[in-house]
Amino acid sequence: MRIWSDSFPAGGPIAAEFALGAIDGFGGNRNPHLAWDGVPEGTRSLVLLCIDPDAPTVPETVGREDMEIPVEQPRTEFVHWAMVDIAPAVVAIEAGSCSDRPTRGGKRQPPGPEGARQGLNDYTGWFAGDAHMGGDYYGYDGPYPPFNDARVHRYFFRLFALDVPRLDVPDRFTAADALRAMQGHVLAEAAVHGTYTLNSRLG
Repeated sequence: MRIWSDSFPAGGPIAAEFALGAIDGFGGNRNPHLAWDGVPEGTRSLVLLCIDPDAPTVPETVGREDMEIPVEQPRTEFVHWAMVDIAPAVVAIEAGSCSDRPTRGGKRQPPGPEGARQGLNDYTGWFAGDAHMGGDYYGYDGPYPPFNDARVHRYFFRLFALDVPRLDVPDRFTAADALRAMQGHVLAEAAVHGTYTLNSRLG
């Protein structure tokens, strides 16, 4: 099984059109095009995740004009998209079909393939308590790495083929819920990643 995007080259830069953050404020926040083939026989549903493994772990260093977050700072994962119960007949997601602009407070019912369910991404926690941005962020919300980060962030789009038609996750689920529920049901996995930075020194 393989997955690719016509919106960015494999391992190459993602355009601001597909990011939540841009140099001058918000990006287009459109989901990128994704397509796949080679889904194994017996697949009854697909799961799609987008995860940045390069998120800083020291919040106090984020967004500071007086310092750059060092490359060697320990990193953690930041989830940008979690979608389950994608029908195995689906072979592509068109650019902008699930997200086409920034939405303050998050999307309540993001569009997507018929029958698929989309969970919370990690902007839900990041913006918690923010009077202007706080809310439940469902579906896709794109890259917005700190402008002062010395590390170029990677965004992995991971596709899983499962042997179950519906994943046992709560209505308000996260990528962690999906990964737990998938255990023992994964027939195949494929991934493609792009990169993004708001650090003018690196861009």
